[in-house]
Amino acid sequence: MNELPDELSVLEETDENGNEEAVQRAAEEIASLPAVKESLPPTVLVVFPLRRSVPFPALIMPVLAEMGHEVEIMEKAMAQGRQVGLLYAPGMGEGGPTRARDFARTGVLVEVHKRIRLPDGNSNYVCRGVRRFHVDRFVKVKGVPVARVSYPEDIYPASDETEALSRNVLSLAQQVASHNPSLGDGFNLAAMNIDASGSLADFAAAYLLKESGEKQPILEQLDVRERLRMVDEALTRELVTLELGDRIQKEIRERIEEQQKEFFLREQIKIIRRELGEEKEPTERDRELFLGKLEAGEFPQEVEEKVRDEVERLGMIPPMSAEYPVARNYIDWLLEMPWCVSSEDQIDLDHAEKILERDHYGLKDAKERILEFLGVRKMRPGHRGALLCFVGPPGVGKTSLAMAIAESMGRSLERMSLGGMRDEAEIKGHRRTYVGALPGRILQMVRRAGTNNPVIVLDEIDKLGKDFRGDPSSALLEVLDPAQNSAFLDLYLDLSFDLSRVMFISTANVLEEIPGPLRDRMEIIRLPGYVTAEKVQIGRRHLLPRQLTEHGLEPKRLKIPVATLRTIVNHYTREAGVRGLEKAIASVCRKRTLEVARRKRPPVTVTSAHLEKYLGPPRYSDDPVRLRPASGIALGLAYTGYGGDVLEIECVTVKAEGSGEVRVTGSLGEVMSESCRIAHSFLRSRCDEFGIDACAIHQCDLHLHFPAGAVPKDGPSAGITIASAMLSQLTGRRLKPRLAMTGEITLTGEVLPVGGIREKVLAAKRYGMRQVVVPEENRRDVKLLDPNWTGGLKFHFVSHYDQVFGAVFAGRE
Repeated sequence: MNELPDELSVLEETDENGNEEAVQRAAEEIASLPAVKESLPPTVLVVFPLRRSVPFPALIMPVLAEMGHEVEIMEKAMAQGRQVGLLYAPGMGEGGPTRARDFARTGVLVEVHKRIRLPDGNSNYVCRGVRRFHVDRFVKVKGVPVARVSYPEDIYPASDETEALSRNVLSLAQQVASHNPSLGDGFNLAAMNIDASGSLADFAAAYLLKESGEKQPILEQLDVRERLRMVDEALTRELVTLELGDRIQKEIRERIEEQQKEFFLREQIKIIRRELGEEKEPTERDRELFLGKLEAGEFPQEVEEKVRDEVERLGMIPPMSAEYPVARNYIDWLLEMPWCVSSEDQIDLDHAEKILERDHYGLKDAKERILEFLGVRKMRPGHRGALLCFVGPPGVGKTSLAMAIAESMGRSLERMSLGGMRDEAEIKGHRRTYVGALPGRILQMVRRAGTNNPVIVLDEIDKLGKDFRGDPSSALLEVLDPAQNSAFLDLYLDLSFDLSRVMFISTANVLEEIPGPLRDRMEIIRLPGYVTAEKVQIGRRHLLPRQLTEHGLEPKRLKIPVATLRTIVNHYTREAGVRGLEKAIASVCRKRTLEVARRKRPPVTVTSAHLEKYLGPPRYSDDPVRLRPASGIALGLAYTGYGGDVLEIECVTVKAEGSGEVRVTGSLGEVMSESCRIAHSFLRSRCDEFGIDACAIHQCDLHLHFPAGAVPKDGPSAGITIASAMLSQLTGRRLKPRLAMTGEITLTGEVLPVGGIREKVLAAKRYGMRQVVVPEENRRDVKLLDPNWTGGLKFHFVSHYDQVFGAVFAGRE
């Protein structure tokens, strides 16, 4: 070899203090020497152990000998002819080899050409590899190792495969070398000038493989074809690893370069803008922004001091810190709250009345109370007054009334549904120590409204949850109490906010479900259900025009007369409100829209005869059992959260020779079960007066059933109805047709007043009753009812069951 690679670090036994330039000059001198005639190699060799590298023949290599026993070994070898055997000794300890198994069995005979002394006392010996040797046995191991060796020859199989492997190894070596710039062109030139395939394998393994564990098996392999195959496999693995590393490095470099490019560009833009006075640091920019808002707005002194303190604290937090956005959001909330921003009430009572009449039909009492409330607000703007609570069945217009109030006052409207709420933090907010903390929904709505006096509708207040997770109804006490809400403390803001200017309006379906402390703070306005005439007018004035607009129909395409609307109300919807009516009208509009889209020409007017085509068969019809009840059946009036209803009570005799017991079924509560026993005891005590066979009532078992058994029923108001059903069964007399009753009965037959008269009267009107029996003490409630509700009904006011007996049975007045 006439030219060597510039870097021989793979074979070096030097440390960082070694004189590498001197080693390189010595190697060049050796390479320039003329070839000498080979003599017989010695069979007994001094062996030098190599800890971290594997030698190969025909290569020039520096060997580092540490001061001490290693220098002694090399000096001994030089004294006996400058030849030494280099053996890889992976098991050698710090004190030198002590056992034969510390050495590998195959090494390289080298000639020591020059010694270079190093400043630290160590020495570098420049050696030229001669040939492989195999250790037959060790003559001496400790001190200066000596071994008897033999010199095997390379085996060259006669086949073309060796040549192919040789070319492949050369190609792979050049590719691997291209990934190591330090090898340069000298490596490729030297590899191309090696003729022997075995020497090429040794050369490539020596300079391109990194692990000594891979090199030693190659050194020990005498079959050149197998040696080339081993080198080929090792170089292939190395090349794949290098290519993968280059690809990873390329991706990392591209990503870093892109990030650095973006960073430098942004920094340049930032510097340019700063020089032009257009750019500031984030903390300085936020500081100026917040202080500017503070100066421009009007805030209480306590809030202003808090904002300034938080701005100063924000300036000491690094912008990249996780705490920075938390502190910034808090300041933003403080500045965005309308602490001193109010909207001016524009109360025009005539205009408010027009709005109420425009959006709602009927509800005379509710409209009158709303106008009274607005009149007081107009005369005394600072008047807080009671909190309004609209109570009524679904679909009667509770929420839309609240919206009309906000419109008539010129205030912003916010709505909050309380149904299913179980966490008081929804009302009072979370403390800022929690991740993602926010103020409560009350203050969130105030911020959205932009004023501190909006109208806030608390919908479904009777459906608040209460369990181990929290009690939001207790948190609402502070919000709704006029004596406390002037200093409402939200846990997030940690500052008092005045809610006394906010107008709260709540809605509920069942008054009894509202917690008592909350109910005491409200003024209850009941919204009963609508009668048929009112529903027809609502459908004609409001629902039909709205559905025509939503379905893209012109009024000339569809007309629903009053008679058709009345049929829909009576036979397709039975409810207190009008949501079912609106759905039925929407169904008719959808089908008419489809007909128009298909270019059909249906009749413009939808009559009652057409309803089965659009809505299907009627869902409700006059029940002959209800309107003309048989003996043992009585009709009672009930009050539910969805309005009034007509309740059917059935009584039969189950055992002629029993003990006079009463059985009840139909999901009854304790109070209603007691009413059954009270009515039975009363009839037993007065059997002669009512014409009941004493033996029959004392020996016959009665069974009372209340249909719709899946619906829970309770309350005392069915007392006279239960007694009438029992009396009808025991006497065999039928009650008057189209008659319903309500009233609590005592053991002495007195009839006590009940609640829900308006809803019950409306239910009687809706179901086609003609006579209604109510307690005498409820006469005042009937007088307060709208004449439209009571028209066509005959009322019997009773204070004792004797009067009931005369009013309900046919042939008696």
